[in-house]
Amino acid sequence: MSEPVVLARVVRSGVEESVHLGHVAVCDADGRLVAHAGDAGRVVFARSSLKPLQAAVSVEAWGGSLDHDGIAVMCASHNGEPVHVDAVRSVLSRADLDEKALRCPPAWPWWHRDAVGLDRPRPVLHNCSGKHAGMLLASAGNGWDIEGYLDPAHPLQERIRAAVARMAGLSSLRMGIDGCGAPVYALPLSSMATLFARLVSAHGPLGDGAHLAVDAMRRKPYLVAGRDRVDTTVMQVADGLVVKSGAEGLICAVHVERGIGVAVRIDDGAARGAGPALVRTLELLEVVGTGEIEKLESIARPPILGGERPVGAVTSDFTLMPG
Repeated sequence: MSEPVVLARVVRSGVEESVHLGHVAVCDADGRLVAHAGDAGRVVFARSSLKPLQAAVSVEAWGGSLDHDGIAVMCASHNGEPVHVDAVRSVLSRADLDEKALRCPPAWPWWHRDAVGLDRPRPVLHNCSGKHAGMLLASAGNGWDIEGYLDPAHPLQERIRAAVARMAGLSSLRMGIDGCGAPVYALPLSSMATLFARLVSAHGPLGDGAHLAVDAMRRKPYLVAGRDRVDTTVMQVADGLVVKSGAEGLICAVHVERGIGVAVRIDDGAARGAGPALVRTLELLEVVGTGEIEKLESIARPPILGGERPVGAVTSDFTLMPG
């Protein structure tokens, strides 16, 4: 095991105030480690970075046609903005269900302005409601139990577990329960990077569902996250990338043409270090150019404020080691 490296530095008024340690793994679709920083074998729960795969399995199981909006929101950790809620309800309507069928916890929208006029938190506003709607759609389409779609023994969850093992190249998996109540799996970072590379592989083991999920995310990046979010911003600027963040400082990406998967993990779980570290990794891999880096300034160097004005930034300057 390698020690973690400094992936992000917090500088306030010219003084390094704190640092975020972590790890990076870069892999191809054959599972080869292309580059790394820190410990590429660091085991972490995949959390919401797993959503493109979960959505792909749900789409395959459903078997019907869905528009890009529906598939993108199934991959999303969304803000709960009206456009996201409408997309979730549209997916549910395909199964003749409404939001009462959702088993994710009630939540408020990400931004206060979107909560104006709401009287209570609701499951449809939860950032995972799109994933849950997709799982309900797949279950209804196959006559599987609707109430228990989150049970690890449910047919859909068994399919997802098998797909995770195939895509990550692992013979066994350690399971946990995600914040939304769905099963989630602990994987080495290198396996997460391999999984993302295989999402775009022509010979990937998951089938057409993976390609539909990737295509929807590229076409509808706003539905994947929303206003002022890393996933959406990077995909809007760099068309060749698919990005999906997860809780506890995890963020993953794949460059579609090169088929290279990236997994970044901030060890203290702080999301503020993950965006700069991801952009730094993409820059070192030369999959984003100078012009794109300039447009990603708010992600690569998010400001540190003092009295509502910038007095510093979160920066990232680590190097990658060859695999």
